[in-house]
Amino acid sequence: MIAIIDYGVGNLFSLMCSFSAIGETAVVTRDPDEIRFAEKLVLPGVGAFGDAAEKLRRSGLADVLIRKAANGTPVLGICLGMQLLFDRSYEYGEHQGLGLIRGEIRPIKDVIDSTLKIPHIGWNPLIFTRPSPLLKYINEGDCVYFVHSYYAVCDNTVAVADYSAPLTAMVQSGNVYGCQFHPEKSGDVGLNILRAFCETEVSA
Repeated sequence: MIAIIDYGVGNLFSLMCSFSAIGETAVVTRDPDEIRFAEKLVLPGVGAFGDAAEKLRRSGLADVLIRKAANGTPVLGICLGMQLLFDRSYEYGEHQGLGLIRGEIRPIKDVIDSTLKIPHIGWNPLIFTRPSPLLKYINEGDCVYFVHSYYAVCDNTVAVADYSAPLTAMVQSGNVYGCQFHPEKSGDVGLNILRAFCETEVSA
């Protein structure tokens, strides 16, 4: 069973529908016991990093998620959920993340062409940077749907998107995965990424 963590931030219904479309059972839950027994975890998120991080910790679900990841359970962060996996973010100040992936979240305005719009919204092709199980059913150049103003600076990048600068699009650190884009809004490509995640195994 896949647990989609409900901590008050995220597009939960469409994500659950996406898993259903590929024949997988997913539940939206904020029950710590249900999350503890899940085979895989998905951390969604939209909005501001600081507010989301506070809600996740206040709910007690941050500790549950960190322990599950440490035990080898596959975890997938999506959009803001991916950013929360990192050490810290500099969105409206400095905020502590979950520390499951080394790195930090910084504004894209510091690296992209000043004539481009922020947030970065729309379809962009993926450029692969290293192998990952999440890439097994997609091809380099496949397009996915982004909505973001901040990006991850890290050494665990799996794919980037070119928005006048290479912006981190996918990451992996062991059994912890992340997509800056929305796979649930990215058509068949997004469904194939979710399918690949469902086939990942618990790490030793």
